[in-house]
Amino acid sequence: MRAVRRTERGVEVLDLDAPAGEGVDVHIGAAGICGTDVRVAAAGPHPVTLGHELAGRLDDGTAVAIEPIAPCGTCDQCQASRYHLCRGGPDIFIGWGLDGGMADIVRVPERALVPLPPSLGVGDACLVEPLAVAVHGLRLAGVQGGDRVAVIGGGSIGLCASAAATSLGCEVGLVARHDAQVTAGERLGATAAISGEYDVVVEAAGSESAMAQAVALARPRATLLVLGTYWGLLPVPAVEATMKELRVLPTITYNRHASGRDVDGAAALLAARPEIAEAMITHRFPLDDAPHAFDVAADRAAGAIKVVLEP
Repeated sequence: MRAVRRTERGVEVLDLDAPAGEGVDVHIGAAGICGTDVRVAAAGPHPVTLGHELAGRLDDGTAVAIEPIAPCGTCDQCQASRYHLCRGGPDIFIGWGLDGGMADIVRVPERALVPLPPSLGVGDACLVEPLAVAVHGLRLAGVQGGDRVAVIGGGSIGLCASAAATSLGCEVGLVARHDAQVTAGERLGATAAISGEYDVVVEAAGSESAMAQAVALARPRATLLVLGTYWGLLPVPAVEATMKELRVLPTITYNRHASGRDVDGAAALLAARPEIAEAMITHRFPLDDAPHAFDVAADRAAGAIKVVLEP
């Protein structure tokens, strides 16, 4: 089968053996290229198949998205229903420590399957994963209807946070760098007119300047929700954050809560609001064009938001 990996020669589509071992085969219909995928590809060779934003069909034709986590199930965090914090660390994540879904077929644990609502097509359902990141974060931050929410960063996570917050009935202001991101945010109900202070500020850009702006926009005792990825220190302006007594809340991925899994909630939200996929998916490429697709995904200034590979 075909699979996308970062080799010594760059991003390549390789011919590999079909997956083996325990699990369920998913025939991939759509795999989104995440900003983390772009960063991994730029960093050098990586030993596993890329791809954690996935949707496809089972052998019997059932349409599914994937929750790309394979937790041990036995550690203290798994036993406490926090399987996303499994002691297995990064190796539990499909597309990072385990072979991902930028391939014809991926084999995943049965628990990772996310059945799709009938109105949600496989081609759009690769957005279940990034939307679940936002759903999880907003839930932990206690966001509720009527809150003023500012989102810093107009990439896919920032736009997913905007969509999730507007769906809760929040007033959402979006700070985005590129015109295509502003337009997408407006389609999702956010406004680029930032004013005043906010109850919750979502930092989704992962930069020092974005963090500084997030702290500046937060009202006293607001929540600063960190969805952006930082690979070094978390650069929170300490004096201003302290003077406001901000709650700084970093979160990771998604898990299960009293009402179900974040991924199932994300799938339902995507089905209810088809404009999310319409606004966010800007490019689709066949799997064989993966090297070019990665170049497009890295060029946000040219209008790329979510680039999708379709085997």
